[in-house]
Amino acid sequence: MGEELRTTFVSTTGGVMTEEAGAVTGELELLTRPGEAGALEALVRYAGAAEWYTVSGSPLASGGESHRASHEVALARLTTPGPVEGGNEQPTNLRG
Repeated sequence: MGEELRTTFVSTTGGVMTEEAGAVTGELELLTRPGEAGALEALVRYAGAAEWYTVSGSPLASGGESHRASHEVALARLTTPGPVEGGNEQPTNLRG
């Protein structure tokens, strides 16, 4: 399938939205790997945990960038605070 890249990070207050578990917060690990048709799969888990969750908005189109560059773009999006609604920060994701 290809190379996997992993980075440990601390979520924003709103967390990261996943398909399986909803928003997850705290110390997380991002894993990206090449998927079908050149797309990049993005998964997160609690640092040191066994179970991975699909980040909402995954897979991502690579846009012609290298895997490393796409991984860094995904990490930047997941560590940028989400919009504030009703006084609460919303979870980040990889949509749009």
